[in-house]
Amino acid sequence: MKVLSPTDSAFLWMETRNQPMHVAGLNIYSPPPGAGPHFVSQLLAGWGRHLSALPPFNQRPVLRRGLWYWEDDTEFELDYHLRHLALPHPGRIRELLAMISRLHGNLLDRNRPLWEAYVIEGLPQGRFATYTKIHHALVDGVTGARIMAESLARTADEDKPPVWAQVYSRHPTVRREAPAKGLIEQLASAARAGRDILPGVAGGLWDIVRAADPDSASALPFHAPPTPFNVEISGSRRFAAQSYSLARLKRIGEAAGATVNDVTLAICAGALRRYLEVQKALPRKPLIAMVPVSLHGETDAGGNQVSLLLANLATNLRDPLKRLQRIVQSTTEAKQRLKAMPRLQKMAHGITSISPMGAGMVMGTSKQRPGFNVVISNVPGPKHTLYLNGARLDEVYPVSIATHYLALNITISGYGDNLGFGYIACRRSVPALQRMLDYTDESILELERALADKLTPATPAPVKRATRKRVTASRARPKMCISEPF
Repeated sequence: MKVLSPTDSAFLWMETRNQPMHVAGLNIYSPPPGAGPHFVSQLLAGWGRHLSALPPFNQRPVLRRGLWYWEDDTEFELDYHLRHLALPHPGRIRELLAMISRLHGNLLDRNRPLWEAYVIEGLPQGRFATYTKIHHALVDGVTGARIMAESLARTADEDKPPVWAQVYSRHPTVRREAPAKGLIEQLASAARAGRDILPGVAGGLWDIVRAADPDSASALPFHAPPTPFNVEISGSRRFAAQSYSLARLKRIGEAAGATVNDVTLAICAGALRRYLEVQKALPRKPLIAMVPVSLHGETDAGGNQVSLLLANLATNLRDPLKRLQRIVQSTTEAKQRLKAMPRLQKMAHGITSISPMGAGMVMGTSKQRPGFNVVISNVPGPKHTLYLNGARLDEVYPVSIATHYLALNITISGYGDNLGFGYIACRRSVPALQRMLDYTDESILELERALADKLTPATPAPVKRATRKRVTASRARPKMCISEPF
């Protein structure tokens, strides 16, 4: 057995019926040319011959003396984890997303390895989808995206084993034989860790208590205004998604002197501002976003290797260009602070700075004094086209986590020349989530109009959505990066 890290264990301790702690990916495929009507059934028949699972897909959690461990599931049942579904007529993306919303609200069984894989057929032109969900204690978003990419083929002629039957490197549940350390070496390692962790804890505590500088664009924890997103949630989910040309967003960034990450934050900020305006709930203070920062480039260790930064979304500013500039100032200041820290200090700083949120959730004070308003993640993806037994992967959409007092989560995933925006929310707390897609369109157009005289000549790539109008339903890299290079 292998003990879970405190960060990974936290996702198990935090999980309740109303806030499942799994992440997922929705992939949409086109069958290979000439594939008959039984392509999906044949695919599943081939997968069904792989009855054993390899790490991390053969690991289940066990609790021993207050600590969580991973252990091998000696009674692994493929039929439980692999499921075949078909969409109801007329088989539009709307029906697909309705199904995903219902599936995403269901808890994973802790008596088994914490993952489920669905193959869903019934889309027009023979297209089909896979929806794979896996517990956040087992992988973070970056690791999940990497596993997805590694499990697929780069050519249409190559067939690979299913995702649970392949070997993946750099994962916490993969056992490694490490040379035994002597007592002196162990004490030295502990001292080095403490040297990094303690300053991170101190810095996180200072961020909690220090006063905000009104002239600074920096965002501090617990300075976010109350919003409709910062409430207790139900267990039902609503999911909406659409995809945009990466080249289009790069043109905006080049014209404004901003990174693609900053542009995506500005796009989300514009959409959030418009949504709250319509709901008559736009606060005077700017919304604050928590942005996970991947630290996988700094270590070979697996598990959740993340810190965080807080970004001022400047939703109090009407001008989209001024809003983007304020976001750039905010993220630049936050990145400069993190850049000077070792990896463990970054992790300790991030966890400590938002640690009072746990008590706030229990006591109910997070509604009036949230640590931040929304989570916005940007997960890197493969740049090349991928295939599943000859079927071309067309679209990739992340499906993330909504929690109490963080009823909306926005995750952006790259694939090829597109960025897929995935919005997951509590259905009851965030009504009319589908409008966020319209507001996202408007936010991009606002930025393009504001930068019209600076944009390089090019015809903007058309919006590629998971549905023609609206998608909604109920229910290496640099060492420090927000998923991809700044």
